[in-house]
Amino acid sequence: MTTFSVRFVNYPEHYRRIWEETRTAIDECLSRGDLIMRQQVEDFETSLASFVGVKHAIALNSGTDALFFSLKAAGIKSGDEVITVSHTFVATIAAIHYCGAKPVLVDVNEDMNMDPDLIKKAITPRTKAIVPVHLNGRICDMKPIMEIARKHNLNVIEDAAQSLGAKYDARPAGSIGLTGCFSFYPAKILGCAGDGGALVTDDDTIATTARLLRDHGYQRSTEDILMYGYNSRLDNIQAAILNVKLKYLPAWIERRRKIAHMYQKGLEDIADITLPPYTDKKGKFHDVFQNYVIRSNRRDDLVQHLRNQGIEVLISWPKPTHFHTALNLSAVRLPVTEKLSRTVVSIPMFPELSDEHVGIVIQKIQEFYT
Repeated sequence: MTTFSVRFVNYPEHYRRIWEETRTAIDECLSRGDLIMRQQVEDFETSLASFVGVKHAIALNSGTDALFFSLKAAGIKSGDEVITVSHTFVATIAAIHYCGAKPVLVDVNEDMNMDPDLIKKAITPRTKAIVPVHLNGRICDMKPIMEIARKHNLNVIEDAAQSLGAKYDARPAGSIGLTGCFSFYPAKILGCAGDGGALVTDDDTIATTARLLRDHGYQRSTEDILMYGYNSRLDNIQAAILNVKLKYLPAWIERRRKIAHMYQKGLEDIADITLPPYTDKKGKFHDVFQNYVIRSNRRDDLVQHLRNQGIEVLISWPKPTHFHTALNLSAVRLPVTEKLSRTVVSIPMFPELSDEHVGIVIQKIQEFYT
């Protein structure tokens, strides 16, 4: 196993800083026997809904199920079409497939998010929904997307797995469409100690359906089974950990933005590198930098150089999702997405990253280009 002096994510340091609170929260769950669908889950749902600014939050076992249940609750079924992007983790597309619907892929803009101008061309009589993916902590350009959706009577399901806390025209990610879908995978901006996710919405019917879907269709208040459902409950220990972490999230976001600013200043003069957009709090976009993704025409050599220097980096995704033949998506060609797969690299970005280590990353990238 390779040892890196600058980690991509540092879980031990992350938990060291909040260990006493985390241990107390876990101990309370275990000592009281609160393990499944108890108070900690309800508390987290209330806090998350408040943070996002919506009526309902439904805690689930993954962001994947948040997407799947959103589509199911919105009535997406076999024969329908749903527009999304290829430059995303496969779960976005898989959720559409699970419903029996056809994923229709459009290209992204230079900010790596869905190009709204391409949506209209992809709409057919079978189109029922749009799934914009807010990648790397930046929300898609939602105004034109919502206008298109309203004009064509389409549901909008926000894949906000990487953008909790981000804002667009002061509106939080996940609060703009019919639903917002979050992942609490450990490396996410708000991560638990395993898998977890949530669906948020202002729609009472969607919320009721999602709660039934996550618990085998079981309505606990009446003990009736109202539908065939699934097992997608977030357990109480994970909810307790997330409750501890959620209060730190605003400070963690500000730290990420500070690190992004340092990268911006340190790397902006390197001609071969394309940096992600950076806007201040007064701009339309308030990004939270789940990832800091740079682009280089010499990406593979740069990655090898950084790894040789003890800096851990990540490539998402070296093969575009639509190039995986097992998914039967290969008929489409998406030039921006395909170029991104050859040029993107994510460099270290997490709240515990020290200024010293940020400086080392900048220095080693500068050295590569000298």
